[in-house]
Amino acid sequence: MQLQARDNVPLLTVVLSALALGAVFAAVGGVIPAQMIPRIEGLITWIPELNVVISLAAIGTIVSGWRAIRRNEVTTHRNYMIASTVLFAAFLVFYLYRITLAGTTDFGGPGVIEQFVYLPILAVHILLAIICVPLVIYTLLLAVSRPIEEIYTSRHRSVGQIAAVLWLISFSLGVVVYAMLYVVY
Repeated sequence: MQLQARDNVPLLTVVLSALALGAVFAAVGGVIPAQMIPRIEGLITWIPELNVVISLAAIGTIVSGWRAIRRNEVTTHRNYMIASTVLFAAFLVFYLYRITLAGTTDFGGPGVIEQFVYLPILAVHILLAIICVPLVIYTLLLAVSRPIEEIYTSRHRSVGQIAAVLWLISFSLGVVVYAMLYVVY
């Protein structure tokens, strides 16, 4: 019996989301043994800046992809969304690498700012990032498992709109978190 991706999009979404989020939680929780990963000091130092550039680029590609599909430019939309996904994957790989080897970064500002501004922004950013993973995977799986004509009759558009908005907010809040950690404080 052969599994067809197009007939198992929900199941594949659950499996791929669990793997992706499991990797994040394992890295943040210190479960991944740091000694198994080669340490590149210069890279570790530059990952926050690299990830903010990746985030800004992803914001641009998501907005451009959204604009393209509104103009019915399906190929352009697809290319921008693929670029957004590649940027997100690169962000995630760099983030996991840094977290595994260097841990999290402590907030250096005043405690009241940390408690009432930084932590709520960080919490919303993290929550949206977690929610986006299955939404983005589901939308992508629908797109790659069907001919273009069938995508219009799937949930690609409705789920994709929600995913894009949440993705944009999450990436934007990630830039704010970066600014608060590395620029302002």
